[in-house]
Amino acid sequence: MKKMGKTEAVDVSTEDKIKNAARIVFHKKGYAATRTRDIAEEAGINLALLNYYFRSKEKLFKVIVLETTSDFFGCVIGAFKDENTTFEKKIEVLVENYITMFTKKPDILFFILSEIRNRPEDWLSIIPARQMLTSSAFIRQFQEKVAAGEIKEPNPLHFVMNLLGLTAFPILAKPFLSAVADLSDKQFNRLMQERKKMIPVWMEKMMKMS
Repeated sequence: MKKMGKTEAVDVSTEDKIKNAARIVFHKKGYAATRTRDIAEEAGINLALLNYYFRSKEKLFKVIVLETTSDFFGCVIGAFKDENTTFEKKIEVLVENYITMFTKKPDILFFILSEIRNRPEDWLSIIPARQMLTSSAFIRQFQEKVAAGEIKEPNPLHFVMNLLGLTAFPILAKPFLSAVADLSDKQFNRLMQERKKMIPVWMEKMMKMS
């Protein structure tokens, strides 16, 4: 029995090693530019072993898409569904979580945007965006504020686009912004931390504009 346990542990370790390598390569190069050989080399294994665990690049890519999507939306789904926090607090949590994730894992943002554009069919079936925009506590609170006259623009998509623009665009434009302002990574990250407090204030003012 102990021998079987060790074998299973090795199997799990190898599969995880492949997935970790695939995540690195796919996030960096995207689906089209990635070869299974690239992933095998990143994982430090031979191509035959990779093919034993994952029969095709397509299958492995879908695993990485699902896991990356879970990371991307996992930090916001809880805030959207939380029945015990105010709308304003949800904005603070969303900004905090998004900036923390984008700063630590900028490749996730580039990967998702690139692959949504190139392979939308792989994302539409697993991204819970529609449910979040129709049945969450966040949207219900948004609609209540619209009805009360506290939010002037009734379309929640404008709110979502503004929020994503304020949090995601600086990460996408980091090379340009850092070059123009002569910022080190440490200085840029400090700016992003400052935005965690500033963005909720800006969002509140934008929502009240007629």
